[in-house]
Amino acid sequence: MVIKQFTFLHSRIPYFYTMHNVKISGLLDNFLSLKEYLSNLISNCPNHYFENKNRSSTLKFRLNAKLENDYENEMCLLAKYGLDINKDRFSSNHMKVQMFALENDKKTVAIEVPIWLEQSELKELNGILRQDKPFTGHIDILRLENGKIWIWDYKPEANKEEFAATQTYFYALMLSKRINLSLDNFMCGYFDKDVAYVFDPCNVKVEANSDLNQ
Repeated sequence: MVIKQFTFLHSRIPYFYTMHNVKISGLLDNFLSLKEYLSNLISNCPNHYFENKNRSSTLKFRLNAKLENDYENEMCLLAKYGLDINKDRFSSNHMKVQMFALENDKKTVAIEVPIWLEQSELKELNGILRQDKPFTGHIDILRLENGKIWIWDYKPEANKEEFAATQTYFYALMLSKRINLSLDNFMCGYFDKDVAYVFDPCNVKVEANSDLNQ
């Protein structure tokens, strides 16, 4: 089976985790821990972690991230074509874009990838996230490019997003913990059909703040 899909029901919401077996086999030779993680997610995902509200998408604070605007990024073209070609295939714009990327982009290896931080790992963040339960998320698009693992989030109006960089940064942080790789192996971005915003998570400054989780 070239494309394998499994539906995770997390907090009563279906997430269609989908991976491309051929691309995973061909692109992840330098990231064997990521290959193992993606291959074993269906049987190893701690689904009970996802029943609480501690999700990256709910974070409402800005990071000191050095964003670069890229109006010619490949992700914008993938979004444009996905929305058009899959307009009658899926009801969700996210799925239109995600599945087009997975099926047609040589660098996209998986979509809707579940990730999490353990309680013990939260303590390592020195009060940045004051959570008493595991912290979770789902990566929209996981991509390999120029020797880096790219974390991408589709945002229909990317230029209006205030906290998307925060969300994708913590996606990278969570995945780095799960596959035991440092953040210098990652890049982050969010995009729509017109513009992409990219940043290096290693250059992000995160400081504890009493308002972070309000």
